Amino acid sequence: MNKTVQNAEEAIEGIKHHMTLMLGGFGLCGIPENCIQALVDAEIKGLTCISNNAGVDDFGLGLLLQKRQIKKMISSYVGENAEFERQMLSGELEVDLIPQGSLAERCRAGGAGIPAFFTPAGYGTEIGEGKEVREFNGKPHILETALTADFAIVKAWKGDTLGNLIYKGTARNFNPVMAMAGKVTIAEVEELVQPGQLDPNQIHTPGIFVQRIFQGKEYEKRIEQRTVRNR
Repeated sequence: MNKTVQNAEEAIEGIKHHMTLMLGGFGLCGIPENCIQALVDAEIKGLTCISNNAGVDDFGLGLLLQKRQIKKMISSYVGENAEFERQMLSGELEVDLIPQGSLAERCRAGGAGIPAFFTPAGYGTEIGEGKEVREFNGKPHILETALTADFAIVKAWKGDTLGNLIYKGTARNFNPVMAMAGKVTIAEVEELVQPGQLDPNQIHTPGIFVQRIFQGKEYEKRIEQRTVRNR
């Protein structure tokens, strides 16, 4: 049951060109930094990445964009990445923009084995074009399908060798729902402990959803937008 691997390079073994990946995080908070760098170094290309956003130009998924390793982004918010904007407008990058709540629920549904669900979000907009519409309680809803991935890559605060994970604060974000929806889930953690050292009542992702886990290193803790008050 020991699911530990030595490092990010070993964790991403089996990820090949043109696969679909889910990557946890929100902005630069709770992103799997080590695994992203390993993907950059491995020069794996043609990837479809499901992530709330695409990092910034020189960090997070922005590093994969710089190397033209991402073919398609399925995201909610992409406003902090100039290279993303350039590739999207030039037609180099396929983009599927999804309302944030719908993105979260599509990932959760994928992990729960629910193939599709109805939501009012996006009805009457480009998001709803071509999708089935049904009315519930007098309100139109569109049909959204679940999202899954070949690999889900998440970042947690603490984890044990069985794959149980605890996230810290807002770094929890998309990580739990994505951890459920990958055929293979990789978790990198700030602190790796032995079984029994985590409070069972505090675990956010049970180890049954995780296949590989390792302790990451050199996390940067960047601030995406630093705003301070004038003295």
